[in-house]
Amino acid sequence: MFTGLVQALGTVDAVEQTDDGVRVTIAAPLAAELKPGDSVAVNGVCLTAVDPTPERFAADVMRETLRRSSLAAAAPGMHVNLELPLRAHDRLGGHVVQGHVDGLGTVAEVRADGFARLVQIAAPPELLRYVVEKGSIAVDGVSLTVAAVDDESLTVSLIPETLERTNLGVAEPGATVNLEVDVLAKYVEKLVAR
Repeated sequence: MFTGLVQALGTVDAVEQTDDGVRVTIAAPLAAELKPGDSVAVNGVCLTAVDPTPERFAADVMRETLRRSSLAAAAPGMHVNLELPLRAHDRLGGHVVQGHVDGLGTVAEVRADGFARLVQIAAPPELLRYVVEKGSIAVDGVSLTVAAVDDESLTVSLIPETLERTNLGVAEPGATVNLEVDVLAKYVEKLVAR
């Protein structure tokens, strides 16, 4: 489990395509904290560390993850948001993020709003049904509050700290982002439907 509070930006070093999926290698200082088999969120996708060194780690990305996430377009030089899992004694500063991406969104508009930046993200209706104004959503693994939502998109407001510490600071219209909706909304829907 994660909180959506990005701990570091990593850089994709290598992407090795195989018949079964992809092995991605990421350079990041927090690799020194990883052991083989540890979980790490990469742009909000929970992956398992393979062959970690103090400077980098690799992770195998299976076909299901490639179908559902922006990691299908991973390329050397790409910056990715990284987060280590929540420890039982840590503060939950964001919201409950599982690292199970629900689908993709597309940045539709980016505009200044004082010191903040508003980012409108087009998303499919099957995801937007779980999004509420002032609720939580993970965008590329970043826990954010929904500023507005309609039938076609959601809008988040990014503070300077988020702009500086995450890859959302350079997001431009047309960029694809991973979306994970609040898991509680999905459970409530299932229970109410019964």
